Amino acid sequence: MLDLVIIGAGGFGREVLGIVRAINEASRDVRWRVLGFVDDSPGEADLKRIQRLDAAYLGPIDSLVGQPATTHVTIGVGEPAVRQKIDDRIRGYGLPAATIVHPAAEIGADCVYQEGLVAAGGVRVTTNVELGRHVHLNLNVTVGHDCTLGDFVSVNPLAAISGNCRLESVVLIGTTAALLEWVTVGRGSTVGAGACVVRDVPTGVVVKGVPAR
Repeated sequence: MLDLVIIGAGGFGREVLGIVRAINEASRDVRWRVLGFVDDSPGEADLKRIQRLDAAYLGPIDSLVGQPATTHVTIGVGEPAVRQKIDDRIRGYGLPAATIVHPAAEIGADCVYQEGLVAAGGVRVTTNVELGRHVHLNLNVTVGHDCTLGDFVSVNPLAAISGNCRLESVVLIGTTAALLEWVTVGRGSTVGAGACVVRDVPTGVVVKGVPAR
């Protein structure tokens, strides 16, 4: 049994709790004991929802200071730039980042991923894919062959990334967006919900529409 703290008491953090509980129900090996949530400014409604899920609010993020070095953390925050700031802040605490993969997700045997991965139910990552630190793949995301996703990338539900794509760090892919083969999305850019990306996306921009521009 491994101890786990979820950073972020909002909706995605609570979804992460659901993934962890699904892992525990399905696993005969590694199981997680969720100590609770930390969040610097949780809303009153979120605190009530956490309580309804029979989970604890432990306090602000600095409550992690002094946790045993065996306590794992996962960042349940969907916004890539915020997730990066949180990771920068807590790395000095010396706590390992958990890898959280729903039992109904599939990640190819020759794929490589760094710590902090969160993969929700229905995710399909095929073959020869590299995933960076704290990548989030939400419900029913597909990632095709030979792709690279950089640190802190978020891919929202039902998005489809075709083969040989490159998503640089801190990229957000919106719900139901589609990326055609060989597309690169530059660092810090956002692909809007429902967009179809047919050409490379520059650094630090927002694109939307069909075709995305």
